Amino acid sequence: MVIDDWALSPLTAEQRNDILEILEDRYGSRSTIFASQLDSKRYHEYLGDPTVADAVCDRLIHNAHRVVLSGPSRRKEDASTK
Repeated sequence: MVIDDWALSPLTAEQRNDILEILEDRYGSRSTIFASQLDSKRYHEYLGDPTVADAVCDRLIHNAHRVVLSGPSRRKEDASTK
């Protein structure tokens, strides 16, 4: 499963619980990719509820392979060549 543009807007309590349930169901058995401009160090702040944030981060970050990209936006480059 791929979740693109993670953390673009605030989550409701129901949405936080839904993402936790999804991650719990997938943990250790299926791959999940999160693409985000938000640094994972700020996920607790973003998620708001400390208990849910701990649970989500335990399932998402602690067993992750992180790929951090840097440099100019590729979308800007593509737009300027058209």
